[in-house]
Amino acid sequence: MSTRDFRITVRGVFDGLSDAQRAELLARAAEHDVLQAAFTTEGHLSYDIAARTAFAFRFADTGEAEEDILTAAARAEAAAETWLTERGYGYKNLRSQAEDLSLAALGKRRRREAARGA
Repeated sequence: MSTRDFRITVRGVFDGLSDAQRAELLARAAEHDVLQAAFTTEGHLSYDIAARTAFAFRFADTGEAEEDILTAAARAEAAAETWLTERGYGYKNLRSQAEDLSLAALGKRRRREAARGA
């Protein structure tokens, strides 16, 4: 059986942040910049707290079957909740979106490469 690569995005909104928490997030904003966003196994948090309270975690995971994407999404949501809770950040509207890269449509360049390889 082959390994499938999954990308999971967990989105939410910070809720009830204290002035100190907001200042802490602002101070660390450069390391959580949206332009630096990447899908990683440990999860990458991005936000722009100066503009709005929304955030996104990006996770990379793997599985062997198509159904494993549900487990991967649940793990990602749990990891995001843990990260937020451990730091005392309130949040709401947590939701996830997962993509199985083996089922993603091929772009023009990848279609050409696949045609050459066949």
